[in-house]
Amino acid sequence: MKVSGIQLDVMYNQPKENFEKVHSSINQLMEKEKPDVILLPEMWNVSFFPDELEGVADYEGTETRALLSRLAKEHAVNIVGGSVATKYDGHFYNTSYIYNREGQLVHTYHKVHLFSPADEHEKFKRGDHLGLVEMDGVKVGIATCYDLRFVEWIRLMALKGMEVLFVPAAWPHPRLQVWQTLLKARAIENQIYVVGVNTCGATDDLKFCGHSAVISPLGKVITELNESEETFTENLDLSKLKGIRKDIGVFKDRRPELYH
Repeated sequence: MKVSGIQLDVMYNQPKENFEKVHSSINQLMEKEKPDVILLPEMWNVSFFPDELEGVADYEGTETRALLSRLAKEHAVNIVGGSVATKYDGHFYNTSYIYNREGQLVHTYHKVHLFSPADEHEKFKRGDHLGLVEMDGVKVGIATCYDLRFVEWIRLMALKGMEVLFVPAAWPHPRLQVWQTLLKARAIENQIYVVGVNTCGATDDLKFCGHSAVISPLGKVITELNESEETFTENLDLSKLKGIRKDIGVFKDRRPELYH
């Protein structure tokens, strides 16, 4: 599976400009790399996050879904659409859309764990289902930013057969080391590939730390960006997973009857 990530300097509270940037970035990436999957960062329509969401959140994801569907079909590529601020039934959500190569929406995920230190839970409504879907015959999962800290949530997807975890994020300084450590930990403990795409740049209150990365099931950093707006493309050798899991039988040696 050939995966690409687009690390963006998202413009605060300027959805029109950010949609144009995503459109251009995906077109350029497909012309150059032709990956199987593209991953975008968290909250790429408005950044994380405006005090007033009314009028800038994408109503029912209409504009986001139209753009991602068209680009996925046009380029015959799977798109894990990072996340955007949306509004459904009077509530705001931090929403991820996943599209297949035919431009069909195959999964919608509302972020489950909302970042209470920034009062995200006061502005947004929590999701309540796993971000697990099949892509080109491979089970992949999505965990949005703060979700990465919740071991049980990621393990649940791994137990259901996940081989690749995609993590869109708006992760700021001074917690760069935490971001790097958690990406590796989730990869090692679940014996999966982890693909994390963060934002870069800054708002008035936050400076995002970038360092989007691809981590192997053994915790090796396959690639890692710096803190500027850029992309990566890497091939994930999924055939290695079976051997890794055979050599170190983490799932076979679990004792779930004791985990209460």
